Amino acid sequence: MKELLVVVTLAGRRAALRSRDVQSVITLELLTPVPCAPPHIAGLSGLRSRVLTVIDARRALSLGDSARIEAGAPAAVIVHEGHSYALLVDEVEDVTEAWSTPEPVRARMDGNWAAMSHGLVETALGPLLVADVAALIAGGPADDSADAQAA
Repeated sequence: MKELLVVVTLAGRRAALRSRDVQSVITLELLTPVPCAPPHIAGLSGLRSRVLTVIDARRALSLGDSARIEAGAPAAVIVHEGHSYALLVDEVEDVTEAWSTPEPVRARMDGNWAAMSHGLVETALGPLLVADVAALIAGGPADDSADAQAA
């Protein structure tokens, strides 16, 4: 059986999330900032009486802040280790099948894509990076430039 993928745009790049990791796709209704949270935590939002920790994928990938961190922004709802998250994405495009198993990324890429993905798969839509949602939730290396500006 082929693996189903949810095709999204993350940080301006077409990528995929494993459908087994995605519980649903939503638009954020409200975003409440969390003081002193790690930089990749955009805040908290609610979904049907459930609190979601909102992950800024661009920040986790060390590619700056998301273009849309506001109500109405698209997000993939992820449940990981018993906690609920909303992964901010630029756009949700489609669902497709992986035609291959993930292969290591051999090209040099901006940001932290190599550490934040399972690898590259072939699909009907062309090659796609399969994002590692656990790595995105954990966040990337500290953004020294943002820390320096804040000081």
